[in-house]
Amino acid sequence: MMFNKMKLWKNQNNSSILRDKINKIKELPVPEHVAIIMDGNGRWAKKRALPRVAGHHEGMKVVRKTTMLANELGIKTLTLYAFSTENWKRPKNEVDYIMKLPEEFLGTFLPELVENNVQVKMIGYKDQLPGHTLRAIEKAMDQTRNNNGLVLNFALNYGSRLEIVDAVKKVIIDTQNGKLQSSELDEQVFSSYLMTAGFADPDLLIRTSGEIRLSNFMLWQLAYSEFWFTDVLWPDFSEEHLLEAIEVFQKRQRRFGGI
Repeated sequence: MMFNKMKLWKNQNNSSILRDKINKIKELPVPEHVAIIMDGNGRWAKKRALPRVAGHHEGMKVVRKTTMLANELGIKTLTLYAFSTENWKRPKNEVDYIMKLPEEFLGTFLPELVENNVQVKMIGYKDQLPGHTLRAIEKAMDQTRNNNGLVLNFALNYGSRLEIVDAVKKVIIDTQNGKLQSSELDEQVFSSYLMTAGFADPDLLIRTSGEIRLSNFMLWQLAYSEFWFTDVLWPDFSEEHLLEAIEVFQKRQRRFGGI
């Protein structure tokens, strides 16, 4: 009984500390758009002698907690790098499992997203996705399309180099068809041809697992983003870690090439 009381007190104390941190962070401007490379699921599972898919399943729970906290903080867009165009090279059983996660995740989480005014969107190449994966994503987008709170944006079957190449092709076609004059092409116009058209560029990029690289993620959009890397594996990424990343962001001076 004494142990249970101490555990309850500890949980309440931690909750109080977390609430104080949240309130403190909300006193300062928070990043409008946070992008996260969710890395380390496989290594998390390997450390526990579990199959790699167990790490992906555990990581799904972290997506929920991170989304709810981002929504509470007033972040406008949360982009999660869920699956890259290069990830098809992984073992088939792992890819098949990952492709089932949107259906499982949104099947249980969608009512909470609707209730909390979160809007689901996706960037990436839909034509290669399995039917059940695409249907789950499109159902979530349809049921949340009228929400105007946090945008939960999944980067699924996404690759930035291919995105840029495709944007260049569209620019060429529009120029040839007279819809665009070459003199009109600038950074803002080119951005409108990317999958992220309508989104602000990320203010903050977070990558877990200790890797320090972009892995073909938003190469154009991250030009002036602040980066925050952590050794924490994605399944261990907590609300405290997100708050720490934002605290660091709030202390940085963003000059965008100026003084």
